[in-house]
Amino acid sequence: MILLPIHQTLSENTQFLNHPDCEPGLSMTIEFFNKIGYHPPWIGYYAQLDGNLVGGCAFKGKPKNGRVEIAYGTFPQYQHQGVGAEMCNQLVQLALETDPTVTVTARTLPEESYSTRILKKNGFVHLGTIWDDDDGDVWEWEYIRSK
Repeated sequence: MILLPIHQTLSENTQFLNHPDCEPGLSMTIEFFNKIGYHPPWIGYYAQLDGNLVGGCAFKGKPKNGRVEIAYGTFPQYQHQGVGAEMCNQLVQLALETDPTVTVTARTLPEESYSTRILKKNGFVHLGTIWDDDDGDVWEWEYIRSK
């Protein structure tokens, strides 16, 4: 799997513009960049596997107070095939290669799901329920480095 960076403007993202699964995510990602800034590698990516775009993933901004949050989503036809787990893994590795001191976090809806299984599989632990201004009560997760 390869993570392809989403660039700052629509005109720089021509390879994603005509892909049906990339909209509206592409526009939302660029709006997000306009709001918080564009700071590679702390950006959004589309995941490519065997020449096909299979999902999207991102850092939800650059690290703050030594912490960075990740998010990921698999396109419907590629769900339940390990794509989400690999996107999660690659974001964690990219974060740690860029800043070995950063703590990688994630948030999920407060229920067991495929996303919670993906996080557990990738070495995250559930820290508890917190309030998110956009999503309400969510579960917070933190990546724990294996020793």
